[in-house]
Amino acid sequence: MLSLKLRNYSSRLTLLIVVSSCSSSEPLIKDTLDPMTGATVTHADVPFVFYRDNSSTAAHAREFIHLGPVQVNRMGQYRYFLWLGAWSTMQSGHLSEQMDGLESLIVIADGEPMPLMLAGWTPDSIGASESVYMKPAASLAEAYYEVTVDQLRFIAGASDIRLLTTALKPASYEAWDDQATARHSLAEFVDYVAP
Repeated sequence: MLSLKLRNYSSRLTLLIVVSSCSSSEPLIKDTLDPMTGATVTHADVPFVFYRDNSSTAAHAREFIHLGPVQVNRMGQYRYFLWLGAWSTMQSGHLSEQMDGLESLIVIADGEPMPLMLAGWTPDSIGASESVYMKPAASLAEAYYEVTVDQLRFIAGASDIRLLTTALKPASYEAWDDQATARHSLAEFVDYVAP
């Protein structure tokens, strides 16, 4: 009876060790060497996700904005950006519609507006040859905004974050959920690039 209990205990312990080793977490920060520009590009693994309900257009129509930090290191010259990816569940096919109002963006962190100016629409505007973040939709429109580490730190410490576009009809985007992983990823990013 005792050997059966020990065998059972041993099997459970082995299973626990195997499961825990398989569930090791991925790093929240990624460094890559851009193959064309030679710049080292650092980014958080998990961007924020914001949405806007657009049910006046169609049932369950939503517009999404993904937002993530980027550091570009070109031979010791560091620049910081927020990558933005915008897409919609309504496949209009017109990228210009998705880009409307994104020339400047306002991040509202704990009620404080932080206006951001567009650095460019393509990765080459930041010194990279390819997209930094994985695109969640083929029709995604990208934008890059230059920021400071202090701005990133302020966003990372905020408990409430919203976005506001500056089109003729400004659109407000709310956090998709509590964004705990994205918040943690941004905090890790700030600690990594500016310890």
